[in-house]
Amino acid sequence: MAETTAVSSSGQPGVVYSMTGYAGIAGALQLARAGEMRVQIALKSVNHRFLDLQLRLPSGMDALEMELRRMLKEEFVRGHIEFSLSLDRSSQRGVALNLAALESCLDSFRTAASHFALDSQPDLNLLLRLPGVLQQESPMGEDDQQALQAYVLDETRRLIPALKTMRAREGAELAQILRDAMAKMEQVVGTLELLQPEITARHEQRLLQKVEALIGSEINRQRLLEEVALLADRSDVSEEMARLRTHVRHFLELLAADGEVGKKLDFLLQELNREANTLLSKTTGVAGKGTQVTELGLALKASIEKVREQIQNLE
Repeated sequence: MAETTAVSSSGQPGVVYSMTGYAGIAGALQLARAGEMRVQIALKSVNHRFLDLQLRLPSGMDALEMELRRMLKEEFVRGHIEFSLSLDRSSQRGVALNLAALESCLDSFRTAASHFALDSQPDLNLLLRLPGVLQQESPMGEDDQQALQAYVLDETRRLIPALKTMRAREGAELAQILRDAMAKMEQVVGTLELLQPEITARHEQRLLQKVEALIGSEINRQRLLEEVALLADRSDVSEEMARLRTHVRHFLELLAADGEVGKKLDFLLQELNREANTLLSKTTGVAGKGTQVTELGLALKASIEKVREQIQNLE
């Protein structure tokens, strides 16, 4: 049978995305007041049932966080996505002493010592560590904040395509694994179809044995009709095999489609598993080729489970 490759409506093979990927960037930003600042941005994505955003930003960047969340929601539909922003101001060595803050701390110390009649001297090392006593000479002003926010948003826009590219590459590898698995399932179904005549013959033989047993005693017509109907139904697995082929074909069509396919593929696997279970139940206890049919059915179920594990990482 010639191999066929499914394509999207555009005529090109569809792009499916894995939910695993990483993209990062490091750069330097020259601010008007605060001077040079080194910036590191990272985007990491792993599988998740829904879209779950986790942002790690320095304090005081609520407006930037809201804008980043809006941007990421527009670009991704599933996955646990971590965004992290690190700022390095180590190059800003200038430190200013806030004398007013230090004097206020000393006055409070002396007042407390006098009130409690304590003979103690303040520790300058501890005082200098108090918040506000030592300050950077070039704190970030409003203009610097806006420049930093614009820089982070621009760099994030550059990172998103890089993350998508990695997710697409991972998705292409997963899609090929899934196509190979579907091809093996089709082979199993083909083998089952070849065994169908002998399976039917085995069921007919069992039916004859039951009829002979009933003829040997008083014939119960209703019981005979029930046995005939039951065994006739159990002997026909053609519908299950036809549905298996249909589900496999639909699975491949979804792989060729663009966008979010993971949930749809998971639903199809449930249908494949249901047909495999029915097939096994109908062929249980059939002598001869029945053992081979059972093995094929179990192999089919094992393949379905492996595929299920793989598609958990598809968007």
